Amino acid sequence: MTTMKTFRTLSVIMCVTGLSALALAQNATPPRITASDASKHHGEAATVCGKVVDIAVDKYGIAGHGKPVKFYLDQAEPHVFFFVTFGTKDGGPEEAIAAYQQGKRVCVTGKIGMMDVPYIMAADRSQIKPQAENK
Repeated sequence: MTTMKTFRTLSVIMCVTGLSALALAQNATPPRITASDASKHHGEAATVCGKVVDIAVDKYGIAGHGKPVKFYLDQAEPHVFFFVTFGTKDGGPEEAIAAYQQGKRVCVTGKIGMMDVPYIMAADRSQIKPQAENK
């Protein structure tokens, strides 16, 4: 009986320890990296900061979101990183372009994916934070 109680206690302690480690990892702030370093962090969550140097609106929209707008950071050609977002329902892509216009510094947080270059899908605009020019 005592052995069974000890085993149960150890099992509970191991579960709590494992779950608390996961919970703490969830609250960790993603690392802040440059656009040119994003390719080294494929599949990871990160905050990528840079200056908007090019903007492209896709020809076709996505149901429920509208036309995706790509914002390229730090280097125009060849591109080194971009993030995708959408304009508001009323303002369309023009609203997003005005919010993060060319020349503006921004930081975008999310999981880095890879197409031809690394990118972050920022469907939730709270993932994007405009920055002061001196940052």
